Amino acid sequence: MINYTDELRRHNLKATPQRLAISNTLHSYGHINVDTLYELMLKKFKSISLATIYKNINLMLENSYIQEVKIPQSKSVYELTKNYHSHLVCTKCGKVEDIKLNMNPILSEVNSNCNFEISKTDIVLSGICKECQ
Repeated sequence: MINYTDELRRHNLKATPQRLAISNTLHSYGHINVDTLYELMLKKFKSISLATIYKNINLMLENSYIQEVKIPQSKSVYELTKNYHSHLVCTKCGKVEDIKLNMNPILSEVNSNCNFEISKTDIVLSGICKECQ
């Protein structure tokens, strides 16, 4: 089991009960939007506000503890920061999955054809998952 107290501190964040609960929820769900996260946090913290959720999400983003996955034509989802990966999104059920892609050929082609230095890649591939096919 991951010690989220240590992980939060490693990212210069205090290990508050709300942040620990957000960490556990992100770990359990993998990818989650703010509205769903808020609903789940209300079950644990009856008086938590949506503003508190946003404040914590923004602080966790600033400290690279979590990362935002921007999904076209949908709300962003959040996940615990991991090694580089891309995402698959089902257009029917909305499920988001991680996928490792070899970006070296694409980055080499961009570098040689465009004289453009890539600093970050965010790839989201949309389609229909196995369960929805």
